[in-house]
Amino acid sequence: MIAAQRSHRPVGELLRHWRQRRRLSQLALALEAEISTRHLSFIETGRSRPSREMILRLAEQLDVPLRERNQLLLAAGYAPVYAETALDSPSMAAVRVAVRQVLAGHEPYPALAVDRGWNLIDANAAVGLFTEGVARELLTPPINALRVSLHPEGLAPRILNLGEWRAHLLGRLRRQVALTADPELAALYAELRAYPCSQPEPEVELPGPGDVVVPLRLREDGRELAFFSTVATFGTPLDVTVAELAIESFFPANPETAAVLRAQAGS
Repeated sequence: MIAAQRSHRPVGELLRHWRQRRRLSQLALALEAEISTRHLSFIETGRSRPSREMILRLAEQLDVPLRERNQLLLAAGYAPVYAETALDSPSMAAVRVAVRQVLAGHEPYPALAVDRGWNLIDANAAVGLFTEGVARELLTPPINALRVSLHPEGLAPRILNLGEWRAHLLGRLRRQVALTADPELAALYAELRAYPCSQPEPEVELPGPGDVVVPLRLREDGRELAFFSTVATFGTPLDVTVAELAIESFFPANPETAAVLRAQAGS
């Protein structure tokens, strides 16, 4: 429904919307795209119909996600150029294998793969550490990783630095909403923001002495485990599904956590 509504807006209006979201002037975008400001103005006002190549050039300069690039093309009367292939289709076998290899290779440390909406695609066995005690309904597919993390019946009660970690996750999601203009992500942000939190949430992540990353500090069997995470994406995606896949890998932030995870894995 939302995608259909977007496609009925003129392509020039959509391009202007993306330019304004990126806080670029017409002059700045015209210089980046190597076209005249007059030409860009004509495109945005509908006085000139852009070619498919021009739409893709402007979308590239504006860092428009692949899904939304297809919407721009549809709005201009062109066919989409980026496929959106189901992850379980035969042609995506290599992608599935790659994701599984990354997840399995990260054990005994937790790692999970999510789609654009933070819905769980796959995870390794070590992620079970994060789902202990989580309400069953939160683990019923589709499982949303952010909802599991911050819901009061999810992982949140075990997170010792909930205010800090919550601010980190919400800040990441807020930036994603700004990048994609996705209303479903905006709705998810509003939902998560409404969850209770008894700890102060820093508006700006300021490091303390010796801090280099925001840690996840987790209560586990009367002890504290500490993690930091990295996020990996496919470097040259040409398919919407692949472009929206992300793998988050958690690493032990101290030797004690590493020792506990290795012992639990029996290594």
